[in-house]
Amino acid sequence: MCHPDCIEFGKRVIALEEIAGKSVIEVGSQDYNGSLRSVVEALGPSNYLGVDIEMGPGVDQVCDATHLTSTFGGESFDVLISTEMLEHVREWRAVISNMKNLLKPGGVMVMTTRSKGYGFHGAPFDFWRYEQSDFRAIFSEFDIEVLENDPHHAGVFIKARKPIEYTETDLTDYSLYSIIKNRRTLDITDTDFKLLKLRLFAQSSLVKILPRPIKRLTKRLMMVRGRRFWLTTHY
Repeated sequence: MCHPDCIEFGKRVIALEEIAGKSVIEVGSQDYNGSLRSVVEALGPSNYLGVDIEMGPGVDQVCDATHLTSTFGGESFDVLISTEMLEHVREWRAVISNMKNLLKPGGVMVMTTRSKGYGFHGAPFDFWRYEQSDFRAIFSEFDIEVLENDPHHAGVFIKARKPIEYTETDLTDYSLYSIIKNRRTLDITDTDFKLLKLRLFAQSSLVKILPRPIKRLTKRLMMVRGRRFWLTTHY
């Protein structure tokens, strides 16, 4: 997944010498509305592998992001790209740990995701929001080369390099903002997750039986724990 701002970010921060002859993996590579793949492939990588939770455009191999290192081995890629995926994974610590350990020492990570203020957008689910301060903490052991906000929407972009001497940051007690709970929290419980699915199911069912004018409004407006969120759906 990608959009024009994250594509422009990738074009601006990814250098030819970082890609040419190098191995690249894109995590969350299914092309819903744009992709950096053609931009990166034009720079001549030795190989480009797109992985996602299911097959689709831009996906070469199905792989759960929590199993990246067990599937491909540690220190297997020179470059890791992940755009507009991280907010959608419930087990964010495990996914980020896998991404970090998948990179070779000196390898480059380019990532974009959403920040607080961006509406709920299930693909199929939506859990977290990240700020610049979160990325500084989460990637504190990396050399952060570029860190900036999305210029047009609530989001954050990062380019970071894995150091040669690497010790992974312990994120066990780090809290993120949950769009489900409307606050920072360590984890999303199974109960939280089930309630979210029930809300989405109820909303979907309601939309199907409402008159068309109300349908259009209801598809965009959703209640989550008594708060309003503008909703992008695939219903």
